[in-house]
Amino acid sequence: MTNIWLASKSPRRQQILREIFPNILCQGIEGVDEKPPLGEVDYQVLEICKKKAKAADDNPQISEYDLVVVCDTMLCDPDDQMLSIGKPKDEVEAAMMLFRLSGRRHQVWSATGIKKAGKWKYYCEYSIVEISPLSDEVLVELILSKSWQGKAGGYDLAGPMGNWAKIVDGSESTVLGIASQALEELKNGK
Repeated sequence: MTNIWLASKSPRRQQILREIFPNILCQGIEGVDEKPPLGEVDYQVLEICKKKAKAADDNPQISEYDLVVVCDTMLCDPDDQMLSIGKPKDEVEAAMMLFRLSGRRHQVWSATGIKKAGKWKYYCEYSIVEISPLSDEVLVELILSKSWQGKAGGYDLAGPMGNWAKIVDGSESTVLGIASQALEELKNGK
């Protein structure tokens, strides 16, 4: 049986990987600087993923696991490919993000690192999501649901936003936080 550590607190990532690895440890890494570096969003999300991998490598418990998985997810600003949209800090920021995305398409980037046999391999890809125009009432409902907490762009496609958003191109796993190519690698290498 494979011993795997998902170095993430994301409930969606946990749910996806628990279907493959029922014995998975899901524990985030503390103290990682997630401030995006300068560059396009694909570069930003991949660099943060690599920072998480470095932090995992510095953790003494890493030697106990056959596989270690780190991830990061960001949205690309619909108006500027150089600007990323991360997790909102509070309700006001979440409302501003959702208002900005309302009635528009945007890219959701996920980077995933997998450490196997002492070596890291990285995957980085995007999906395109379209959000229907959101009325003021729907925006209030989404904010009050608290489904925005800890979610890039302030929404959870598998939560209440699923009624208002759809994937136009790409995979659901990428939008939920694991690059689809990495997920296939994990399924095939089990």
